[in-house]
Amino acid sequence: MLLIEKLCTSSSPAIERLVLPFELRQKSRLRTRLESGEEAALFLERGVILRGGDRLEATDGRIVEVVAAEERLLVVTAGNSRELARAAYHLGNRHIPVQVGPDSLKLEYDHVLEIMLRGLGVEVTEARGPFEPEAGAYGGGHRHGSGEDEAAQIAELLTIKRARS
Repeated sequence: MLLIEKLCTSSSPAIERLVLPFELRQKSRLRTRLESGEEAALFLERGVILRGGDRLEATDGRIVEVVAAEERLLVVTAGNSRELARAAYHLGNRHIPVQVGPDSLKLEYDHVLEIMLRGLGVEVTEARGPFEPEAGAYGGGHRHGSGEDEAAQIAELLTIKRARS
């Protein structure tokens, strides 16, 4: 299994690709597969959010390009900036990751949020594409949940890392 522990700072070209949706690009500990099918373990500094185009360096020296996977999205537009700002406020109040464009907002597809947004009077359409939301006021992620799955995955990755040492 390929072990990846750091972001790449060199200008060396990537020879592998890692395609991930935003949900998985927020995880600093992750067992996954490269586009080639090779299994890989991410063991990055906590708080790192991977963006499309980022490059990682594996322990064997290979450079891996991060690709933002196509995802099912909602695209929000409005008749004026006040309506769009109002929609952004309500999404932010719910801690929803949002990609802010010059005249639109994008968020991961959610039927309940779609209904709420339509109720606010904005236009909502479905689309597919990469999702690159704002990092947040403090640059880190903010998630709720038990974390049991993540804890089990971290324990497994630590076991893999110790076995390689």
